Amino acid sequence: MAEAPRYTISNTLFLWFVADPMQPRLVGELKLVSAGKGVSLEYAASWLESGFALSEDLPLVAGEFLPRDKGMAAGAVDDARPDRWGERVIQFLDKPKRLSLMEFLYFAGDDRFGALGVSTSRDEYLPRRNGPLPRLDSAQALSVIVAKIMAKESISAAERRMATAGGSFGGAKPKALIEIGRAEWVIKFYNGEPVDLPLVEHAAMTLAAKAGIRVAETRVIPLAGENAVAVRRFDRLNGARIHAISAGTALRALVGTGQTPDLGYPNLAQLLRRAGPTADGVNALQMRELFRRMVFNILIDNTDDHEKNHALLFTEPTRWGKLSLAPAYDVLPTNSGQGMQEFGVGADGRDSTLVNAMSQSALFGLKTDEAAAEVLGVVGVVNTWKKHFAKCGVSGADIDDLAQRIDGDELLAQRSGFSVQTHAVAPAPPKRSRFQR
Repeated sequence: MAEAPRYTISNTLFLWFVADPMQPRLVGELKLVSAGKGVSLEYAASWLESGFALSEDLPLVAGEFLPRDKGMAAGAVDDARPDRWGERVIQFLDKPKRLSLMEFLYFAGDDRFGALGVSTSRDEYLPRRNGPLPRLDSAQALSVIVAKIMAKESISAAERRMATAGGSFGGAKPKALIEIGRAEWVIKFYNGEPVDLPLVEHAAMTLAAKAGIRVAETRVIPLAGENAVAVRRFDRLNGARIHAISAGTALRALVGTGQTPDLGYPNLAQLLRRAGPTADGVNALQMRELFRRMVFNILIDNTDDHEKNHALLFTEPTRWGKLSLAPAYDVLPTNSGQGMQEFGVGADGRDSTLVNAMSQSALFGLKTDEAAAEVLGVVGVVNTWKKHFAKCGVSGADIDDLAQRIDGDELLAQRSGFSVQTHAVAPAPPKRSRFQR
């Protein structure tokens, strides 16, 4: 594959589908909308003939699709851009002369989330190359580089190459891509936190698995005087890349421009019901699992469950809607005790209560007694959190700190006071409320 030419400022780039990196396919043309308000997409004729809709608001028809809001890219393309940390790395390493969304899309490189790529050419896939990924034995060096980037300190040429290869992956916290056992992992670095968050995240994710929640594989990476946590990528499988979109993109696609999207668990469950793989009942199982995820997040005090912390995988890209709920990720106590989720829960909006979770259980395809049984199952697992966290290496001091919220009056009372009998009578038909972040 040819080497990408040096990037020059342009208002036009090209989107490619790289599910098979050896056979990339042109999707269409990306244009910077006037005044830098965002990036649009227009499908190429070849993609219209044999491609698929990247998201429901990008149907397979001719014409230019404009971004929904200022500073966004159209539909699923928005999930191909870096978030805050990625933008920070790009500004530090690449120092582009212009800082529009077009530059962030290009400099995010070839290892971004999902199976989309950005090229300077419509005729050949010429992305920004990041180089071979650092390996596990480079984790300590990567942590030092990350600290220098955060402090805006100068780095050596070798460090720059390693940082570039590690990529500008999305998210708010410092992270990089790393290779472990020939697989791609995201390594997350924490510092200055009141508790050892890498250990806590690994403990919370593995506890969620005990509650019947499919989670991304995690492992703790010991560093000098601290830990990092690595999360195996679920959008990569045996060398192939899986097209994926965030829940926010999927739910925004259901409403028109200017309308407020219904960003919440019940609406995501309904999307799975309508668009999931139904032949073997997988969508019903995933709706049930999504209900468990919601309850687990409430009880573990994970209030940072916003729409980008839920993702959908395209299991059959050429048939719109054959979506699968991606494994859970970024599941850990926020340790805030704020009592409000980021993602909508039920009739009482984002309130972090089991009553609210039960209020719209029918939208998850659950009868009242079935939903109550699911809650009790999660409660039973969360009741063991201290023992499980200690087994994962979380210190007693950190457990005591987390217990102030997880075992605080509000959440502990909900766990101990919940019963099937309390919810034996079916509630009134669920109201479709508007959830707002």
